[in-house]
Amino acid sequence: MEKCKNNKSFILITCLITLFPMIAGLLLWQKLPEQIATHFGSGNVPNGWSSKGFTVFGIPLFILAAHLLCTFFTAVDPKRQHIDEKLYKIILLICPAVSLVCGISIYTYALSIDINIAFFVKIFVGLLFIFIGNYLPKCRQNYSIGIKLPWTLDSEENWNRTHRLAGWLWVVAGLLFLLTAFFHINSGWTFLIIAALLTFIPCCYSFLLYHKTNK
Repeated sequence: MEKCKNNKSFILITCLITLFPMIAGLLLWQKLPEQIATHFGSGNVPNGWSSKGFTVFGIPLFILAAHLLCTFFTAVDPKRQHIDEKLYKIILLICPAVSLVCGISIYTYALSIDINIAFFVKIFVGLLFIFIGNYLPKCRQNYSIGIKLPWTLDSEENWNRTHRLAGWLWVVAGLLFLLTAFFHINSGWTFLIIAALLTFIPCCYSFLLYHKTNK
């Protein structure tokens, strides 16, 4: 728990940021409809609705729970001293950022404010991928953050080489998402394909390195 103690102020701030949409929802309570669109498909068309109470309280609290779980499991990692401090803070910023993006998207639509939700979501995802990709090569062996495979955890060289490759892939993926945002490309299938490749390619590369080394 030493990592939590050293970053308790940062963790508290990120928790408050995560709950900010709940505070905003309370201030906007009288203006919000009883049923609110909480899920959107292509073209910013809503395809899922929730009650006002669940939207204002449930979604931020659910994201906060995920945030605290990330904080806890990172703190009890046997190799937590290997986790880069900057990367650790970036990971802790993901849930608060998701909460803010969700809150802005949901409330603006509910209040009939004209905003291109898909554009901002793509920008957010693109920048997130670029930031993570930039720090993946600096991530040392641990059990919380990174590509945790039997082969990467078995060999430090395998871990380092796999994360260098993954870092480049995540940066390229982030740039692709930014392009889909600015050129108004439907990224529904694009996201699934990129996510599959980001998982498949590093896993195959790590296995081939392991096989080559042991052979």
